[in-house]
Amino acid sequence: PVNNNSSRFNQLQEGVPMNPLASRIGTLITGFVLAAIAIFILGPAGQVNPWEFWVWMHVIVGIAWVGLLYYFNFVQTEYFKEAEAPAKASAIDKLVPRALWWFRFGALFTFLSGLALAGYLGGAVNFYITVGMVLGTLMFLNVWLIIWPNQKTVIASNAQVMAGGEPMPEAAAAQAKAGLASRTNTLFSMPMLFFMGASAHLGGLGRVPLSSEDGVSGTAMAICLILILALEANAIKGKMGPMASVVGVIHLGIALMIALLVIMQVL
Repeated sequence: PVNNNSSRFNQLQEGVPMNPLASRIGTLITGFVLAAIAIFILGPAGQVNPWEFWVWMHVIVGIAWVGLLYYFNFVQTEYFKEAEAPAKASAIDKLVPRALWWFRFGALFTFLSGLALAGYLGGAVNFYITVGMVLGTLMFLNVWLIIWPNQKTVIASNAQVMAGGEPMPEAAAAQAKAGLASRTNTLFSMPMLFFMGASAHLGGLGRVPLSSEDGVSGTAMAICLILILALEANAIKGKMGPMASVVGVIHLGIALMIALLVIMQVL
């Protein structure tokens, strides 16, 4: 006998035309509709808070961006170290371009929604969120100005090899540049996420609005920014160092987060 319930489940899994979850666009639209219903039911009647919308949008696209950043650094990079050449070439040809599309546009919309939030906050911006914004902006620039241009070279070289040609001479250097910028973004992501959350949920001097004189000292602000910019300079023209391993970059990210927090509170 045929199990009708099982049959219907299999149809949904296979993506029948009437199932909105059968496509990426359908899934996204369904998610937005459910969110709108939740806002209508749970929010004040007849009111829409722009702040809440932009926070929600910022979080959604930020999850997509940083989630893919961690996939590239913690999963794909480690797999490529062990994969056989044909499997790696196939992944670079078919998987990597798709992942990079979501990755770079996730970065773009995270940056744009963050700008909208910053404009909405105005004078209420504190130093915690300022550090988060600086780190996030550098990460966004690294994606579009370093990682993506160099990854295009790697993808083109791989396609050339798969077609029976020779690898492009500049491909190895491009891979190294993209890898260093990606590892730096992973390093930055940990304090960035911490200080974004700290701006609303953690006490201390960093919580005080920049418009007040009782917050983080000018010396502490300068040291924090100089440290961040020095690490960004290394991402452009430096070396991988301890970031070469997954454990190393995680430890450095946590250490940077703690160092920035201590500088803000003590100096």
